[in-house]
Amino acid sequence: MSELSYLPHRLETDVTTWVENPRGGRERGPRGIVRAWAEVLVRPRRFFRNGVAPGDQAPGLVFGVLVALCYVGGLLWFTPERVLGTEFVPLLADSRAATSLLLLVAVTLFVAPATMHLLGALQTLLLIATVRERAGVSETVQTVAYAAAPCVLAGYPSPTLRLLCAAYGAVLLVVGLSVVHRTTLLRATVAGAVPATVLFGYGFGGVAAATTLLRTAGVL
Repeated sequence: MSELSYLPHRLETDVTTWVENPRGGRERGPRGIVRAWAEVLVRPRRFFRNGVAPGDQAPGLVFGVLVALCYVGGLLWFTPERVLGTEFVPLLADSRAATSLLLLVAVTLFVAPATMHLLGALQTLLLIATVRERAGVSETVQTVAYAAAPCVLAGYPSPTLRLLCAAYGAVLLVVGLSVVHRTTLLRATVAGAVPATVLFGYGFGGVAAATTLLRTAGVL
């Protein structure tokens, strides 16, 4: 059986299998999340080497969801007009509070988890074309989730800060892919370019921030 024909089964099993005690022993709970956030920012290679375990997605998914909530929460707090009352998020009963609450619930339960799984699947397909020996889909999903760590600050209305968050997230994704899948930075960059653009360029607003800065500088 070819690897591509085997991929749907791997996607199903790797994405849905969680283990209680992962290799490396990541700490659970709020303290564990804070420590993971700090370590992935400061010591990314060490974190991806020890903190990503086969089949164990629960901490990674929770981490990714919290990052998304911080980002959307920042947008709603500082610049609600960019989010509420738009074609994508129309106001419900003319209530910003109700619409904001429903949006945060949707991000928690549907948008963030679905995005991480879809990007994990896309990243796996791209890795097949670039890396011969790879880790599983589960580790890839975790890598995507933890790479988003800088974007907890991306909701603040500063194009410079948002661009820095997005750029650092893209760098973390490349580093994470290199460490987790034991490949070179060049191959990781090639494999991660499209997912990084989708997640950090558009999902977390890096492209819009760069466009704003270029216009301010008179380049565009």
